[in-house]
Amino acid sequence: MNTSVKPNHIGRKISKIRELRGMKQEALAMAIGVSQQTISNIENSEEVEEEVLLKIAEALEVSVEGIRNFNEETVLNIISNTFTSNDTSTLNAINIQPSFNTVDKIVELYERLLQAEKDKVALLEQLKK
Repeated sequence: MNTSVKPNHIGRKISKIRELRGMKQEALAMAIGVSQQTISNIENSEEVEEEVLLKIAEALEVSVEGIRNFNEETVLNIISNTFTSNDTSTLNAINIQPSFNTVDKIVELYERLLQAEKDKVALLEQLKK
């Protein structure tokens, strides 16, 4: 059984956030002034230069820290725990048209979760002293 920790693959995180935003590689490339092939290479890279990461974060409207700490399992957990339907019919659930941007809400919830974790760590460090 392999218990090794997954590497912090920034490129994959950028790809997932871009997809959640409904943005194509070409659109992200245009937003930061590079080619689509460059975005493809970035998304396949484990590490991304800080300057490039800052531009990407701005284009995706998330924080650099939000990209670094992005966890797809957490996002899916948030979605599954907050989705409700007034009807048990899957068909009706699919036809729900929210009046807000769901990706923005996901990012907002993720950043709030991240801040709560930071607050816990700070409190524990304070109690340790």
